[in-house]
Formats: sequence, structure tokens, C-alpha cells
Amino acid sequence: MICWFHPTRRVCGCIAITSVFVFYSASAQPSHLQAKDLKHPLSSQKVESIHVKGQRNLGPATLHPAGQTVYSAQRSSYANHVAQSVSDMLVTVPGVSFTQGNGPRDPVISVRGSGNRQSYGMKNLQILEDGFPLTQPDGMARADLIDPHAYAGVDVFEGPASTVYGNYAINGAISFKTRKGTDLHGVEIGSDFGSFGMFNNYMTIGMGNRHYDFMLFGSDVRGNGYTANSRYNTSTENMRLRVNLTAKDRLVLKFINNVTDTFLPLRLSYNQFLTNPFQHGCTDIEHGAVGCASVNMLVNGRYGASQTISPEAAGLGRFDRRTLVGLRWEHDFNAHTQWRNQFTYDQRHFDQPAAAVGWVGPYNSYTVSSDITNYTHWGRTPLTSFGGVDFGYIDFSMPVYNLMPLGGATRGAWNSYLAGHHWNLGARFQEDWQFLPQWHAVVGLGGTYSDLGATQNLYSYTATATQMRSIMAQRYFFNLAPEGSLVYTPSSAWKLHTRVGTAYATPTVSNLFITPQGTYGNNTDLKSETSVGIDLGAEWHPSSNVTLQATGFYEFYKNEFVSQSAGVNTVGAYTFNVPSSQHRGIILGVNWRPLPVSLYGARMMLSYTYDNQIYTHYNEALANTQQYKTFDRSGNKIPGVIPHFLNARFLYDQPQGILEGLGGYFELTWRDKYWLDNANFLKAPGYTLLNLEVHYDPPKRMGWAHRLHWYFEVQNLTNKTYVGGATNISDKLMMSGQQANARALMNSTGSIYAGSPRAYFGGVKIRF
Repeated sequence: MICWFHPTRRVCGCIAITSVFVFYSASAQPSHLQAKDLKHPLSSQKVESIHVKGQRNLGPATLHPAGQTVYSAQRSSYANHVAQSVSDMLVTVPGVSFTQGNGPRDPVISVRGSGNRQSYGMKNLQILEDGFPLTQPDGMARADLIDPHAYAGVDVFEGPASTVYGNYAINGAISFKTRKGTDLHGVEIGSDFGSFGMFNNYMTIGMGNRHYDFMLFGSDVRGNGYTANSRYNTSTENMRLRVNLTAKDRLVLKFINNVTDTFLPLRLSYNQFLTNPFQHGCTDIEHGAVGCASVNMLVNGRYGASQTISPEAAGLGRFDRRTLVGLRWEHDFNAHTQWRNQFTYDQRHFDQPAAAVGWVGPYNSYTVSSDITNYTHWGRTPLTSFGGVDFGYIDFSMPVYNLMPLGGATRGAWNSYLAGHHWNLGARFQEDWQFLPQWHAVVGLGGTYSDLGATQNLYSYTATATQMRSIMAQRYFFNLAPEGSLVYTPSSAWKLHTRVGTAYATPTVSNLFITPQGTYGNNTDLKSETSVGIDLGAEWHPSSNVTLQATGFYEFYKNEFVSQSAGVNTVGAYTFNVPSSQHRGIILGVNWRPLPVSLYGARMMLSYTYDNQIYTHYNEALANTQQYKTFDRSGNKIPGVIPHFLNARFLYDQPQGILEGLGGYFELTWRDKYWLDNANFLKAPGYTLLNLEVHYDPPKRMGWAHRLHWYFEVQNLTNKTYVGGATNISDKLMMSGQQANARALMNSTGSIYAGSPRAYFGGVKIRF
């Protein structure tokens, strides 16, 4: 049975657990996705009973408002299969979707569509690991450094959340939790291998006692990829050390280092995808290859004639290194008050010859935070008060080079040079009050002052001269985010919650310097995007065999950021403000054991998201060489948003007998078709994928053999050819004055990556 307890409520029951959240950190949040797999009553194995007592635990619970929608995935939902990237961790979490990004372990992760309009990374979210921020102060987080083998679970906080998390938490936050050393108490070594030359070796070391907890993880994964020019090698090191200095003082040290070395294909047009989705035979595009993406490079790297060349011949790719070091000190003044101070240094260094130009540069960021939490009573009712401040600073310098068609990503002259800074100073407080035995309320207010300053130098060349033009931006933003939530728990089987949350996101420096044509220039008038969201949800847990969570949401946006690509031979996507838009939808999660007596090991997990996003006021300007026209997009669907997203797993694990430990699942994943342009002329097709997995965990009675684990998995069982990821494309104005129709837009490049064909994977691991 799943029990819950909240420190300010002093009550417990048998429903989903209400999280206890510490500043930039989350404890486990059970949901339909993380119910413990209890042994069958007739099993010879001992059944453990877990009793949660009403003892107060320190930690600012107000930082997880009780009314916020939270879904989670525990290690049991992804540890038994290949788990190549963070998408494998989150595929069962309602409200979360993902598409293929720019690299083998860099999927675009979206919460309620937060990143579906992006080509890489995790944006419009705050990402945390063990309480330390993985999102830098400019709003950028990438998933390359996340190897699922290192993690105990992940919590997803959905909806506007800037009250707690500040800038860029426009759609919520994701908190990753590494494995505890005390849970490991030894060494675990494993290997994954499979199709397209994939091979991943990893090791985890863990140890600890009541004085300390230590976890060290390392992995190295490499493969050829299923698309031409997508060979890769990624290595990751991850460490966490907690030390109890005294009964009242604790230190937490965090270290992450990741190196990503990958070749990179170019995104296709829709017609190219239909013709040659995996870009086979495209190395030499000058000799009859069809359906191939290509890039135009200046022959001398400065001016004049250009040459069309394939990504493989050009040597396009990414070489990125990410290093993070963090330290947190926690001090208990007394049994009711805790003070926490944290510092994080995070460097993102990249060398990305990924188009007609190459980007190089270090992004160094520094974040500090301090908060205090107090548990007290207002009269006879529990009250938890939280207050905190934080400061984040990032400085950067990024030269951009023209690339030459000589192979090996040969650099030519500078195309541009960008240098600047971005910092955020924030403060927030919350009051968490249980005013009646069955009623619980949270109110809060957060605010952030942001400073963005940058200069971009643009270079142009002739045979006799070099010219430089500078564009400067100095922007200041101040945003506030109030919120309030209410929770009603009429019985141990039911919990009802409602919440009004707000959020904001300022432009990033890179947004300010790319024009609608996809070239470097002035786009410095962007405003902050803001949102107000209403959630209404319920959790029903009538027994240990059924858990259901459902949430409806309606969010109102002002100046929403939407990005679109002008084609493959551009320097980036153009970002613009939409005056007003709305997001509304339904999120559903089910965990059901249908035959608990006759077939106890059988279980079904289902997650479904309906996400309907529309422009409510937006006029788009289109131009050609002779005309300029505006078109009303009000009422149109926002492109890039997958309206229906469903994952269903049918699992079985043998709980007893000679086959105890043998299990597997059959999985169905369905993505609906979605629009690619603002005019709603062209859609990316939907798809349905089938996956199959079998694993074996020998029981303890088998002696040393129980330390072994193996699995075998088939992904995309029917070998479906599908769109793995597609970025938005720009509508076009024809010379006739009419908008380009769907047939014409099917030739717009720089949009589509194909998903993986049928693939086979296996793996083994051993524990010492």
C-alpha cells in the first residue's frame, strides 16, 4: 500500500505521497508510476511493511506546493531496459513528451509542450539534480550529461512555477535524483549493446552510513547511429557526497563531467524525409544521390562562390564538454528551523560546426542561493514558512566561423562574434497552512530582476576589404509570480487539488540576434513571456492495486516565445513574441493491477496527454522581394505541439516459483500528427510504435547468481518509418501574393529527423 504524509499536516493515509521538497531538491513523489511492486501473499519471500509516522522532518516543504501537479518515475520503470537517454526515463510520465534533438543523448524534452517548438535541449523548464541547478542562468539545459543508469528516479513538477523556481520555469521543473550510496553498498558494473554499433559500459560505486553517503558513477557509450553521419561517443562522470558534520550541520558535494563527441546530420525537408529518411548514400551528393540534406559553404571561407556539400563530407558535428561542481551547507537552528546555502559552478564549453557556420565558446555560470524554512503553528494549525534568495550569473564569448568545403569542419573567416552576460537576482517566499484537518492551502510570491547585455560583431568580406558592423543589446527585466493552491482530502482514497500559478521567461541573448531570415542581425526588442495557469486535479487510490491521477489545465500566455527555422543554410531559428495565446489540456495517469489474486504479477501503466495550444491574437508578416503582407493567425494551432501523446505498458513479473524474477513488458507509444507552420498548412505525420522487453532478476535463494541481471529488448517492432523530431518551418509569400501551400512547404529544409528503425538491444549487469 502507498502511504503519504505531509509534515505540516500530521496526518497519513493510503494515497499518492505528497512530496517534501527542499530548496532545489525533491524527495520521492509516488504516483501511479512508482507504486511498489509488492510480493504475492503466497510468495515465500518476506513481505516488508512500511509505516510512516507523523514525525516532523526538516526541509522546506513549501517549495513543493501541495496543489501543484506532480508525476514521477522511479528506477523500476526504466532500469530493466536499454535506457539510452533521459527520454527513456520520462516516457511513462504523463504530461511529458520528447522528440529527437541534435545528438544521441540530447532529446528535446517537453512538459505540456514546453520544448516542442525547439530543435535541441530542455527549455522553458528548470532542471535540477540532487538539488543543484542544471539549467544555466540563460535558461539552457541539455540532456547529454544524463545517463539513466545513475539515477534512482525523477520528479516532474508541471505547470507555471516561477514562484518557486524563478526565471524560465514557464512550464515547470524536473528534478533528477541519483542513487544513494546506502542503497548500493557495493559496486555495480554493466554493459548495454545492440543495433547500430551501440555499446555502453558503466559502473556505479556506493557506500555510506549514518555519517556519510557516497555515490560515484561513470559511463562511456558509443555507436554508429541509424542516420548517416551520426557516429558518437559520450562519457559521463557523476559524484555525490553527503557528510554529516554534526547533528545539526550537513555538507553535500556534487560533481558532474560530460564529454559529447558526435557527428551530426542535417534536418530534412518533408519531401526529403519521404524519399530518403536515413540519408543513405549521401556522402557524395554530386553524383546522383536523392533525398539528401546538404549545406552551402563559401569556397574560400570569406566571400564569393559557394559549394554544396553533404554533412559527412563537411565533417559537421558537436564536441561539447559540460562540467558542474556544487556545494551545499545545511544547518538546523533547532527542531523547527533550517537554513541552507548553496553554490554551483557550471561551465558549458562547445565546438559545434553544425551548419554553414561553426560555433565555439565557453559559457561559465555561477549560482548562489540561501533560504530558511520554519515550522510553527498559527493558533493550533500547522504553518510552514519559507523565504529565500538566489543569484545566477553567466558570461560568454562565442566566435562564429564560416566553414569551408574541405572536410573536417575546416574553419574560414569569422562570421560574427558574440560576447556578453546574463544575470538573474531573485527572491521568493511561501506560506504553507493546514487550516482544517482535511484542507490545506499554499500561497506564495516570487520575483526576479534580470540583466542581459551583449554585443555582436558581424563581419562581411570582399576581395579588398573587411567590414564589421556591431549590434548592441542592454535589456533589463523585472517579473513577479504569485501563486495559490488548495487541497482537499476527504478520505484516504481521494485527494482533490486546484492551483493558480504564474510564470515568466526572459529572452536569452541568442534570441536577440537572429532575424526572420535566419541570419544574424537585430532582434533586440523581444519582451518577456508570461503565463497564468489554472490546474484542477484529482488522485484516486481505492486500493493498493489501483492508482489514478487526472489533471485539467488552462493557461493564458502573453508574449509567448515561438521559434521557427528559415532553412538548413541559416545560422539559427528566429524567435518572436506572440501577443496572446492559450494552452489547455488533460493529463491522465493510471497504474492498475487487474488480477491481484489470480495473476498478481500482471500490471498496466498508462499515461496520456491532450495538449491544445492556439494563438488568440497574432498577426504574422510575410514578405518577398516585391510585397509585404500580414496574415491573421488568431485561432490557429501553435505549430510544433503534439496534441495527443499516449504511452501504455503491459507488464508481467513472476512473483514466485521456479520462474521468479522473470518478467517483461509490451509497450505501445502513440503520437498524433501536428502542425509545422503558423498558417497550419503542413503537418508532421503521427505514428504508433510497439516495443517488447524481457528481463531476468534471479531471486536471492539462487545465491551468488541473484547478483546478475540481464535483459533483451526490441524497439519499433514493426519497423515503422516515422518522424522522430521536427522543428517549425517558416511560411512563405509567393510572388503571386499568396501564401505557399502545403506542397511548396514540403520542400522547406532544416526540419525533420527520422526516428529509429527496428533495433535490438541487450544488456547485463552484476552487483558486488
